[in-house]
Amino acid sequence: MPRRLPLPAVLLASLTLAACSHAPRPEPAPAPAAQPAPPPAPMPTAAAPAPAPKDDSAERAAREAAATLAERIHFDFDKSDLRGADQAILDRKLPVLAGHASLRIRVEGHCDERGSDEYNLALGMRRASEAKRYLVGHGIAGDRIEVVSYGRERPLDPGHDESAWAQNRRDEFVTLSGTVALR
Repeated sequence: MPRRLPLPAVLLASLTLAACSHAPRPEPAPAPAAQPAPPPAPMPTAAAPAPAPKDDSAERAAREAAATLAERIHFDFDKSDLRGADQAILDRKLPVLAGHASLRIRVEGHCDERGSDEYNLALGMRRASEAKRYLVGHGIAGDRIEVVSYGRERPLDPGHDESAWAQNRRDEFVTLSGTVALR
């Protein structure tokens, strides 16, 4: 006796055969690439005034004045007297100090590594005091200038030759308070 197939199986088989019996459909053509939309036209606005060019001459002058104040002076071996070139450096500091009454500085005396600690501390103090004496003698109030000696404790150049020693025999100038105002 022939066997009967359930109705859902017969329907599934007939749909499958019907789908396979049709001629293949051509593949659809690819869609053209989308072009980006052009940016919207700018809205007309009133022209903003161009920013004024920055006048950095005052800033440059302030930087130069600060660099002048920080300029070191140097000394000969075992000496505390000011050499001509060092007096010229101090002369450049005078208008900066005179023009900015709020400035207070510290003059730090330094020595090379030769000599005892006590001797170098005393020599460093004589060097710092000599620079202060020069500035005060040219019109700067003495209460605006501190002096200190570091002797040989803070070498600029750690070498052990004449070149290093020459760099270490110096006065440093540190701004304690006040600023070089931008004018």
